[in-house]
Amino acid sequence: MKAKPDPYKTLLQAFLPEEIFDYFEIVRIDSHNDSFDVHLDELNLIPKEYEKDILISKGFHDSVCIQDFPIRKKAVYLHVRRRKWYDKTANKIVSNSWDLTTKGTRYTKDFATFLKGIFGQVPNKQS
Repeated sequence: MKAKPDPYKTLLQAFLPEEIFDYFEIVRIDSHNDSFDVHLDELNLIPKEYEKDILISKGFHDSVCIQDFPIRKKAVYLHVRRRKWYDKTANKIVSNSWDLTTKGTRYTKDFATFLKGIFGQVPNKQS
């Protein structure tokens, strides 16, 4: 028997960048008067280039804040924490590299494209 889809996840998938759900889990959503803060932790996916090495989980890097499309006139901020591992083979810390933002900004790619279409350029200052 097929599992029933989670209606909350289905709703969130309509609002957030689709690649988020391939690599991250939502751990918390905070709603404020003027914004939503979506806290995301990277799934435990070992970087492909290090699959044959001996890796030890070392938790998460500090979170990075990425701005996405507003929802219901509220700003949306994605607080992303990437995992890190100690590579015993190479004696260094390694992580996955996710391409979620437009270069030189803290905007999701889709949001930056949208802003560029309206203003002719991506604003370099976020609110």
